[in-house]
Amino acid sequence: MANYTIKDLPEHERPRERLEAHGAAAVSNAELLAVILRTGSAGQSAVELANTLLARFGSLENLAAAAVADIAGIKGVGKAKACQIAAALELGRRAATHKDGRRPAITSPEDLAAIVQPQLAGLRHETFSVALLNTKNELLKIVPVSQGTLSGSLVHPRETFRAAIAEGCNSVILIHNHPSGDPEPSDDDIRITRSLVDAGRIIGIRVLDHLIIAKNSYRSLKDTGIIA
Repeated sequence: MANYTIKDLPEHERPRERLEAHGAAAVSNAELLAVILRTGSAGQSAVELANTLLARFGSLENLAAAAVADIAGIKGVGKAKACQIAAALELGRRAATHKDGRRPAITSPEDLAAIVQPQLAGLRHETFSVALLNTKNELLKIVPVSQGTLSGSLVHPRETFRAAIAEGCNSVILIHNHPSGDPEPSDDDIRITRSLVDAGRIIGIRVLDHLIIAKNSYRSLKDTGIIA
């Protein structure tokens, strides 16, 4: 069976035409994804495939945080379409955080929380990432490290600092989310944070903070005194 394309839809239902006529803000998430996908798969249009993706990952935020391999594993998507989706969502994230081409300066926990909370607050699983900063405390990038409940087996200094060492970073901020909605650090959170702070001292990369993101709030472990 042939793949369904956007052109197979009635003209008034085609997302690209609707976007041109009414602007991107007037088009649904599924329709925007369909424009990126361009084609569907056997038996479903691009819009239907987009709806399948959103239903599978639960939200646009979850899709943005997903690995390319996980997106590609959805029937009808494949590696090429998954890369297109990941690239488009990353461009949107960068556009929101890098104003006028400048890297955002992180001068307080609020600065970084404002950037990461929209992506992390709605996730149903825990993710652990590292924000890489230069000597001016400007955000270079946010690098995912692991998914799953925070533990020593998932968050190892080697993986945590790998990208920071490669980038020659001066400092990092640890980030992870609590899907429960409670941003208070657990005993494991505190223990692993202190372990990573100590590891950072040894290799010469300072851990400035650890942010725990919940749906409507966050905690800074520096503000709580856990990180000196």
